[in-house]
Amino acid sequence: MFQVLQGHIQPAGHRNRKTRLVTKDGRCNIEFGNIESSNQYAYLMDFWTTFVEIRWRFVLLLFVASFTGSWFIFSLLWYWIAKSNGDLTGQNRTDGHVQCIDNVNGLTTAFLYSLETQTTIGYGGRALTGHCAGAIALIIIQSLIGTFINCFMCGVILAKISLPKRRAKTVTFSDMAVICLKKGSLCLLIRVANLRKTLLIGSQIYGKLLKTTTTPDGDTIILDQIHIDFLVDAGKDNLFFVCPLTLYHVINKSSPFYELSADTLSLQDFELVVFLDGTAESTSSCCQVRTSYVPQEIHWGYSFLPIISRTKTGKYRVDFSNFSKSVRVTTPHCAHCFETDVDERNHNNHSQENHINQQKLGIDNLGFQVIDIHDSMDITRM
Repeated sequence: MFQVLQGHIQPAGHRNRKTRLVTKDGRCNIEFGNIESSNQYAYLMDFWTTFVEIRWRFVLLLFVASFTGSWFIFSLLWYWIAKSNGDLTGQNRTDGHVQCIDNVNGLTTAFLYSLETQTTIGYGGRALTGHCAGAIALIIIQSLIGTFINCFMCGVILAKISLPKRRAKTVTFSDMAVICLKKGSLCLLIRVANLRKTLLIGSQIYGKLLKTTTTPDGDTIILDQIHIDFLVDAGKDNLFFVCPLTLYHVINKSSPFYELSADTLSLQDFELVVFLDGTAESTSSCCQVRTSYVPQEIHWGYSFLPIISRTKTGKYRVDFSNFSKSVRVTTPHCAHCFETDVDERNHNNHSQENHINQQKLGIDNLGFQVIDIHDSMDITRM
């Protein structure tokens, strides 16, 4: 049975406030609790990943603290060397006194000398005299540690700037999914677009249906995952992702959506997570884009509006104002109803074909008598 629905444009889907595992922008809403203390040290052992993944506010705080802290710690060491050698103001100096560091006579000047040494500013007002072995060793140590801090912080900042997930921000999914007929099958459709002109190489699209299920033994499985195959007209692997694509999942007997209908869809409790994996053409870095849809964001009986057109100058134009908009179309009430209607139509067509074939072959007439005719040669003489 088909629903005859009057066509009108459906605005972008309303976002449900229900708690979900994957948010619309791809972040995972999960919390880890009661982790053993021994496992906490694993974050320190993998300190590089920890620093790359922390928030920017903490990276900037670490940047300021590492440099300022190192300058201050070494200033205390320079102050101690100057004090041990009697270079500070107020200390008794002999006539032949030789300073370890010129113009370092207090904690403030010791801090300034530490800063100038580590940043290689070199104003020329303060410098080593070369008469103290401890001062020579300390300047070598500070130079090496300062170089290490510079390299580490520059690496962290560069890695955070070039994270592949930043490329994923320029790939967007439609706010809602729709269910309608496509190529003679009932399908679930989702639209995805690449906002950059650079391609995603080797793109792959798939989905996971997350729901709470109960096993025959009575055990409850939270976030049970069911694989969902998505197709594109050009295939499902190595897509030519230069313009927005419409993904579709065929709802047949092997689909977990087969038992749903237009009336029961909004009453379900599941989450459809869609993934798109690819390699950025410009950076050769792999990235993954993901989003999720809850039943309230799946509209039964709608189809997406077309968004690709061709201008008078021969260019192809994408109208993103209709990217998430849809229009009502005639759609079966459920997948089972659609298959039943198809079977009935096939049966009727088959019966009509048989009837036509019978008419072409004719019907036996029992009133005729079949006789044998022997061939004879008829010779006519002139």
